[in-house]
Amino acid sequence: MSGGPGALRRTVSLVAPHTRGSRPVAAGGLLALLGEVAFRLAEPWPLKVVIDHVVPVAAGAPGAGTSTWRVLVLAGVAVVVLALGRAVCAYLTSVAFAIVGSRTTTSLRAEVHSRLLHAAPGFHATSRAGDLVTRVVSDVGRVQEAAITAGLPLVGSLVTFAAMAVVMVVLDPLLALAVVAVAPLLLLTGRRSGRRITAASRQQRRREGALAADATEAFAGIGLVQAYDLQEQQVRTFAAANEPSLREGVLARRLAAGLERRVDVLVGVATAVVLVVGAWRVSRGALSVGELVVFLTYLKAAFRPVRDLAKHTGRIARAAASGERVVDCLRRAEALPETPGACGLRRLRGSVRFEGVRVERTPGVAVLDGADLVVHPGERVAVVGPSGSGKSTTLHVLLRLLDPCGGRVLLDGHDLTTLRRKDVRDHVAVVLQEPVLFAGTVRENVRLGRPGADDAAVERAVRQAGAHEFVAALPQGYDTVVAERGSSLSGGQRQRLAIARALLRDPGLLLLDEPTTGLDEASAGVVLDALERLAAGRTTILVTHDASLLNRCDRVVELRDGTFRTVRARRPEGALR
Repeated sequence: MSGGPGALRRTVSLVAPHTRGSRPVAAGGLLALLGEVAFRLAEPWPLKVVIDHVVPVAAGAPGAGTSTWRVLVLAGVAVVVLALGRAVCAYLTSVAFAIVGSRTTTSLRAEVHSRLLHAAPGFHATSRAGDLVTRVVSDVGRVQEAAITAGLPLVGSLVTFAAMAVVMVVLDPLLALAVVAVAPLLLLTGRRSGRRITAASRQQRRREGALAADATEAFAGIGLVQAYDLQEQQVRTFAAANEPSLREGVLARRLAAGLERRVDVLVGVATAVVLVVGAWRVSRGALSVGELVVFLTYLKAAFRPVRDLAKHTGRIARAAASGERVVDCLRRAEALPETPGACGLRRLRGSVRFEGVRVERTPGVAVLDGADLVVHPGERVAVVGPSGSGKSTTLHVLLRLLDPCGGRVLLDGHDLTTLRRKDVRDHVAVVLQEPVLFAGTVRENVRLGRPGADDAAVERAVRQAGAHEFVAALPQGYDTVVAERGSSLSGGQRQRLAIARALLRDPGLLLLDEPTTGLDEASAGVVLDALERLAAGRTTILVTHDASLLNRCDRVVELRDGTFRTVRARRPEGALR
């Protein structure tokens, strides 16, 4: 991926749609910016009046007359008024651009976060969580820096330079030539340096994303790291990856600093030429002293934006590299397309039918191939098979995390792909081997099963899951905040809260993926009691190798070579215990 203008264009195209709601504010900011430019243009003229009309009079007489003092007072008042006007305009510009930047960043970050959450499972299988977090939080912030924090002021800098260049041409075309001649050199220098800065920044951002991913994995597995005394190894690994990031960061900063210094030199050369030639033209009477002072003031003010341009070039180049990462992320994070005209599902009886289903996780490699399976409403079916045979894929298909590339899956007689994903998932509950809890209260975690459920419904589900006793014993009961990933609770406690969440959902189809794996005998018994209450009267598809669960299922099917085969079928006499 090339850098330079291409990277900047991609970044601008990424940001532009998110500025629509802020365009009136941005327009107001640009108007204030033009006002600031106008005040800057007017600021040197009181000085010119004093130099050309007051200084000669004062030099030729012992005291200044009344008219001279009047001119001095008016010039002083004008300086104050112009400075005040410029300050107000600058303030309004800064506030307007800050509002636009914050709104744009918030909108863009929300879109990136949403797109990542809706991305197909294959995207997340090949991405690292820490790197994705870096793109959502840090890279999006730098995109704001490119498009808003530096981009809009850069427009103002260019407008200021152009306006002052026009005035300087009117004052003295010969002197203005020195200013205009420097512009192409500045543009060429900035363009070449910008490409190199973008390339270095791109590498730095990639390495920082990898660093974030390494750190996230280490912290997520801190128990294993400490149990195996891997801290020093992780420190060495992190340091080895951190060093190249440091080098790339220093290179980008060095290139940006070099660009700013080259601009300083070019500006110094232009100022020296104007000073020498301007003094010569004053001595010849072609230019007044006041006009030369105004010209030099304009020259200094006009090249201030040029210096800013050099400074912003480095910032924009670094931000454009981040913009590329966000664009790449959005390009790859495609959600599964919804079938045109997909319909809803009011109630689910729980009839499931696989008819010649073929599913590929990678193109050309089938996980399910010609799979046929019928599950009747209220039936409990266990799916067994070797690792990698497609058991979890079967559950993913029923959740519409994957769609078949051949055959069809029927849910209550409806082709699954003709139903809206949300409507399917509203009627399906999942209990995984490793229950997922988020940092929040117990009540909030259970309520995820049915957002909007009242506290009484949450407590009822927790009681049915056999979790009320331990929840009530927590420091703040249902309002106790659990640690990230539920690490402050035992495995059995986490699983019972996951079952309570599923109970609150009141699903027509229940999917269980090794729900008792890793639990001790006592915890497994409590969880099985809760699972029995959850599965009662519901169609249940269970992935497990637990004999106590298999013996209590209506049917056991084996998944091998991409197809289902019934290995045992009998009606259970007992419960799931």
